[in-house]
Amino acid sequence: MYTSIRPLDIFIVFVGLITAWYLFRRTRRSTAPFPPGPKGLPFIGNLLDMPSEKEWLTFAKWGEKYGDITSVSILGQRMVMINSVQTAIDLLDKKSLISSDRPFVAMGELVGSKNGLALMPYGARFRNFRRLSHQLFGTNATMKQFLPMVELETHRFLQRISATPEELSVHIRKTAGAIILQISHGYAIQEESDPLVKLAEETMDQFSLSVAPGGFLVNLIPVLRHIPEWFPGAGFKRTAREWASTLNEFVERPHDYVKREMAAGRARLSLTSSHLEGGVSAEEEYDVKWLAGSLYAGGADTTVASVYAFFKAMLLYPEVQAKAQAEIDAVIGDERLPRFGDRERLPYVSALVLEVFRWHTVGPTGIPHRVTEDIVQSGYSIPKGSLVLANIWKMLHDPTIYNAPFKFNPDRFIRTETREPELDPYNVVFGFGRRICPGRLLADASIFMSCAMVLSVFDISKYSENGIALEPDTDHTAGTIRYEGHV
Repeated sequence: MYTSIRPLDIFIVFVGLITAWYLFRRTRRSTAPFPPGPKGLPFIGNLLDMPSEKEWLTFAKWGEKYGDITSVSILGQRMVMINSVQTAIDLLDKKSLISSDRPFVAMGELVGSKNGLALMPYGARFRNFRRLSHQLFGTNATMKQFLPMVELETHRFLQRISATPEELSVHIRKTAGAIILQISHGYAIQEESDPLVKLAEETMDQFSLSVAPGGFLVNLIPVLRHIPEWFPGAGFKRTAREWASTLNEFVERPHDYVKREMAAGRARLSLTSSHLEGGVSAEEEYDVKWLAGSLYAGGADTTVASVYAFFKAMLLYPEVQAKAQAEIDAVIGDERLPRFGDRERLPYVSALVLEVFRWHTVGPTGIPHRVTEDIVQSGYSIPKGSLVLANIWKMLHDPTIYNAPFKFNPDRFIRTETREPELDPYNVVFGFGRRICPGRLLADASIFMSCAMVLSVFDISKYSENGIALEPDTDHTAGTIRYEGHV
C-alpha cells in the first residue's frame, strides 16, 4: 500500500535529526566533568549553600575540600570559583578573549551600573573605554603628568591628620576623592563637606552593595526584576530606583562642571577635558562621561580601603613601622617629604605597600567574569555562560606561596642572599586578563605616597583610654570592596 509522506512528517524528522545532532554535540563537549563542589538540591541547586557575607572564606573552604577549581549550580547557573594563581592565569589571562565578559547582574541593571566599566559587557564599547583610559594614565610615562598633583593632595592629607587625627577615616576618603576627581574632571574639592565627594561616596557605597554576592535575591533570581514595585517583597525595586537617581546625578554633575569650565577657558587637564577637546559626537561624549565616572568607581574605594589597612597594620606591627621610618630617615632625612621619585631608593617602604595589597585584599573576589564559549580547564568542563570568580583573598593568603600568610611582613618581598622574594601581589590584586584594573598605576602611586609621607611625619600608635591601649577593630563591612573596622 502506498502511503504519502506529508510535509509535517518531514518537518518532524528534520527537527528530530537537528535535536539528535545538538544532543550529540553537547555530549561530546561535556565529556569532561564539571569542577567539583558541594552537592546541591533538586531545582535550586546550591542556592542555600551560598554565603551572604565573607564569601571568600566559604570559597576557600570549598577549595581546600574539592581542589583549586570548584563549582556550584544556582538555579541552573554554573558558578566556578578559582582558588589558585596559576589556574586564574591559565583561564582568565591566557584565555581572556573568551573569559572577559561580565554576568548579567539584575540589581546593577536596574540601577544602571552596566553603563560603567565594571559591569560593562565585553565588546567594542568596553575596548574603547580601555583605550581611552590607557591613553591618559595607562603607562608610567603618561602617569607622570599627574604625580605632582598626587603629591600635593597627599601633603594636604598630612595637614588634615595633624589638625584632627580623630577624623582619620574622613581624611582618607577626602584625599582619595580629591585625587580621583582631579584626574577624572579637573575638579578641586572644597575643604569642608564637598558635595561631589559626598555624592561620589554615596554612589560607590550603593554600587558595592548592589553587586555583592548574596546581597539581593534578585541577583540570584533575575526574573524577580519584572515584578511590580508595589508587590510584597519588591522593596529592592524602590531601592534600585533611588540608587539609579544617585548614580545619574554622580555622572552628570561633574561632567557638566567640566563643560562649563571649558566654555570659560579655565578647565584643568583631566580625562574628561582631554577627550572633549576639539569636539566629539553625542555618542563619544556619553562614553567619556561614563568612563570618568568609572574611574572614581574603580579607584577611590580601592585606595581608601588600602590606606586604612596601612594604618591598621602599623598599629598591629610597630616593628615594621619603625623599620620603614628608619629607611626614610636614612635615605631622605628630615629636610623634606618623600616624593614618588624616591621610590627606588626606598625598597622596604615599597615592599610595605605590596604587603598592604596582599595582607588586606581589597576586592576578595572582585566581580565575576563570564565565559562566552565552552572551556575545558584543568580537566574540567566550564560551559558557555558560566560565571568565574577569582578568589583573590585565598590566592594572597595561600600558605604554599606565602610563609605565615596572616602576618604582615614586608621582608617577604625583598631578595636576600639566602631567600628569593615571594610572589608579587601586584600581579594578582588588580584582577586578571582584559578586566585588570585600568587605574592600577594611579592607585599604586597614591597609596605609596600616602604610606611614605605618613611614615615620614607621624608615629602611629594605639589609642589609650585610662592608661589602657585599645586594640583596633578587625571587623569589616560587606560588599565588593572590603574595609577594615574602626582604628
